[in-house]
Amino acid sequence: MGINTYIFGASGHAKVVIDILLENKMSITAIVDDNPKTEMLLNIPVIPTSKFQPIEGICFLIAIGNNAIRKKIVTKNTFSFFNAIHNNATLSKFANLGNGIVIMPNSVINADATIGNHCIINSNAVVEHDCVLEDYVHISPSASLAGNVFVGEGTQVGIGACVIQGVKIGKWATIGAGAVIINDVPDYAVVVGNPGKVIKFNSNGL
Repeated sequence: MGINTYIFGASGHAKVVIDILLENKMSITAIVDDNPKTEMLLNIPVIPTSKFQPIEGICFLIAIGNNAIRKKIVTKNTFSFFNAIHNNATLSKFANLGNGIVIMPNSVINADATIGNHCIINSNAVVEHDCVLEDYVHISPSASLAGNVFVGEGTQVGIGACVIQGVKIGKWATIGAGAVIINDVPDYAVVVGNPGKVIKFNSNGL
């Protein structure tokens, strides 16, 4: 990437994204943040959004873990987006990837899996063959999706959760840490436990 490569968000999640990009020998011009708490992050300048002036040819990556905020940023801007894929990730040549995706160390994405735009596949996560992840999904560290799992837009699958093959998870749902999902999950549901049970629903899906 050239001199017009930017990251949006100066959080802890951004540190991991920066590490991936630097490992891939990519240059980062600056980080843009609505409310920056520092002027530098890992030796990269942080610019307040109010002072950021877009120029032609900018490429962006949103380094924010919150799915709803990522969608809000995307819908407000018309930038081009690029992917950050760690060198230690295992990625099938038959996987299908969208734009603005972050794939972290030791994660696995197998054949004919489809990863939508602005998804996060976190460290040690597994997305098996023929899974479909819609836009803005976050698969947390060490979570595992067996084959043919569908995950709707904006859903978060919590750390260490397991989803058996063929399950359909709706949009803007939350799968709790360590949950074991053996049945389909409706839109906006919050599911915890083993086996997973719906305990409430997210307000407005966010």
